[in-house]
Amino acid sequence: MRIELARILDELREDHRNLTRLLDLLENECRDVPDEGEPDMELLLDIMHYMTIYPDAIHHPREDLVYTAMREHCTDLAEGLECVPDDHREIAELGATLRTDIEAIISGAAVTRQHLLEDLVNYVGHLRRHMEWEETDLFPRADALARDNDTATIDVSQHMGEDPVFGATTARSFSNLLASLQRVQ
Repeated sequence: MRIELARILDELREDHRNLTRLLDLLENECRDVPDEGEPDMELLLDIMHYMTIYPDAIHHPREDLVYTAMREHCTDLAEGLECVPDDHREIAELGATLRTDIEAIISGAAVTRQHLLEDLVNYVGHLRRHMEWEETDLFPRADALARDNDTATIDVSQHMGEDPVFGATTARSFSNLLASLQRVQ
């Protein structure tokens, strides 16, 4: 399935707004951890489950396709963007590490608060910096390609999937996460 580049960019920007909401919720839930507070580990797991099945499997691969299209259609616009796929892999690894920490805590393993917080700060900080860079550099470049080539399309058939939280319908397994997001609005 081919989608216009401009439409993909709109969807990626919407994803970023949604990811920001989830990162805010993740940070807020862990805010009291250094003071012996107890985060809702099931909520943290829901957030990280989402982060590892939607952004890592659908969102970031689509961004990689945008970068590839830029490289193919206008090499000047793609200059200096070679790090995009590697950065996505690093974000996925940091997310998997944080999810593993949370799963270990839920199962009763000894994971220190400090370790959990370090992994959380690494993940959240890296993903926030990455999204900010995309919004200020990658996406404006891709916008230029979309303007100059209004027939530019990208084949997303291998990266199809409805957003299980923010899509038209929320997957039942994410109802707790959606309820938590609605409470903080």
